[in-house]
Amino acid sequence: MLDMGPIGWIVVGFVAGWLSGIVVHDDRPRGCLANVLIGILGGLLGGFLARQLHLGDAQGFTGAIVVAFLGAVLVRLVLAATEPDRRR
Repeated sequence: MLDMGPIGWIVVGFVAGWLSGIVVHDDRPRGCLANVLIGILGGLLGGFLARQLHLGDAQGFTGAIVVAFLGAVLVRLVLAATEPDRRR
């Protein structure tokens, strides 16, 4: 089990949120804080889903980023689906 402090999870959240913002491009402005929050939420969601699907825990920093990235992509897709259309 990866034992990181709060700073480590913020770094993982930032990297995962930034990468998911590149993959899920929804034309909405997102700042650094939003990327970190989406990445941290993605890490929580990704870790939960990995345990529920019996995929095990993330091993190392890279594993934590992969799990958080996949969760952050899911979070961004849900946000994009639930936000109202700005063109109206």
